[in-house]
Amino acid sequence: MPRTFNLADLFEIVVEAVPERLAFACGAERLSFRTLDIRSNQLGNALRARGVKRGDNVGIQLYNSAAYLETFLACCKIGAVPVNVNYRYVADELVQLFNSLDLRVLVYGAEFTATVAETVPRVQTLALSLCVSKPGLAAGPGEDYEQALSGGAATLSDPERSDNDIYMLCTGGTTGLPKGVMWPHKALFMAALGGGGYYFRRPPIEHPEVLAELVPNAPPLAYLATAPMMHGASMWATLISLLSGHPVIVNDQNHFDAEHIWDIVERDGVNVIAIVGDAMALPLVQALERHPGRWNLSRLMIFGNGGAVFSRHLQERLKGLLPHLMLNNGMASSESGVIGGGEKPVEGDGFMRVTPRPDICVIDTSEGGLRVVSAPGEQGTLARSGYTPVGYYGDAKKSAETFVRMDGRIWVLTGDSARIDASGDIVVLGRGSQCINSGGEKVFPEEVEEAARRYAAVRDVLVVGIADERWGQKVVAVVEVEPGQRFDEAEFEQVCRIHLSGYKLPRAVFIADQVRRSPAGKADYRWAKAYAAEQAGAS
Repeated sequence: MPRTFNLADLFEIVVEAVPERLAFACGAERLSFRTLDIRSNQLGNALRARGVKRGDNVGIQLYNSAAYLETFLACCKIGAVPVNVNYRYVADELVQLFNSLDLRVLVYGAEFTATVAETVPRVQTLALSLCVSKPGLAAGPGEDYEQALSGGAATLSDPERSDNDIYMLCTGGTTGLPKGVMWPHKALFMAALGGGGYYFRRPPIEHPEVLAELVPNAPPLAYLATAPMMHGASMWATLISLLSGHPVIVNDQNHFDAEHIWDIVERDGVNVIAIVGDAMALPLVQALERHPGRWNLSRLMIFGNGGAVFSRHLQERLKGLLPHLMLNNGMASSESGVIGGGEKPVEGDGFMRVTPRPDICVIDTSEGGLRVVSAPGEQGTLARSGYTPVGYYGDAKKSAETFVRMDGRIWVLTGDSARIDASGDIVVLGRGSQCINSGGEKVFPEEVEEAARRYAAVRDVLVVGIADERWGQKVVAVVEVEPGQRFDEAEFEQVCRIHLSGYKLPRAVFIADQVRRSPAGKADYRWAKAYAAEQAGAS
């Protein structure tokens, strides 16, 4: 049977190449490529036997675990659609999400039994639930995951596998209701997973079988995902490593503990680590500063970042502690895949400079039409073409707004504002939906947040705009104070003023016990805006 760019086919090619190599580790859980493949086959057959068909949407509501990866691969193997579920959601949010996605199957952890029990009866499309049990926790609705899996055959084939089978990535919903981004497997592989060439320092592979030649001859670099697997950036990086034949290590705790992360890096000889922005970078750097020499990190080579801003001053502190590291600061989104990396502009606004290439451009949509901008100083929305998703599940209106046709090509409007600089490069300014308009001046929160984090008393910060009678919106900061530190607003302003123009300075600071973020470190601007407005009203 000819191989396709279906993720299941690609994974099976790797299994055949390095069957006994470690594939996955989560605490005490250790699976070889062969074992992971067999267990995924068993689960795929078990799902088929229970009526799961090609195209059925399967929710994965699990903490980091082998079951997460087994469920994902089992869906790919039988043409079902794996869907990540935010395990922080309460029952009402899950009901809305599951109904909007016509969810057919749910695989969930026993930790979420109470929420799932409240949710399942309110989702008419849900026909099957599998509960991943855990010692000391009561089982929830549906069948036991392990019992169902163990009854499935160890081999599985699907002649209908296709490049165009769908993987669904649900956006976090921190600025609105979650949406399911529908990625064809080949499009995802090429646009988000490096096309099989990432670790081999070569262009995307031309045929699936090329992986069989590359994987056995490359060193098995151990990769550590610090973010939960339910986060897109973490899952994509996991797949990049798996399809390169590399062991994937994940955080076995259900929270982020910087010292525990460094323990894992040392214990498992991690070579590559990936984080999501300053919310993870800062505590990791602080742990190294508090405990010099505690960890042997000589095998760690690459420190990657994606999904949020990794401030330059934190990069400098990290390099000072671990000068041998190569830092990789990338940009990606659920809809665009991985855009790539770039340096922060030396002068002016923006947090990343991207070299122009045929599949990315800046599009001006301000006058209701679509126009590619190219002159220095022009501004618009960063867009990508080529391998893209096919839209949002069940939302034709929003799909038409984000996936636009221009000159016979589909372009994904990423939502990131960008401009052309004097050299013709693209400078990414920040998330357009969060842009603050203060007295006619545009202020991007990411830039202000990066400056704010330079003040030692700031543990975390989100910057938003709230209504102002004079300026329309004013810039405010919601700050979580570093334990043991004293926050002085005048000192804070002095630090910010060194790095920001006057109109970008926060006009008010509101202290919060904790800045809210997703489990992966993604900013919850909706919460920050509501909190700031509430505090402003109270004062």
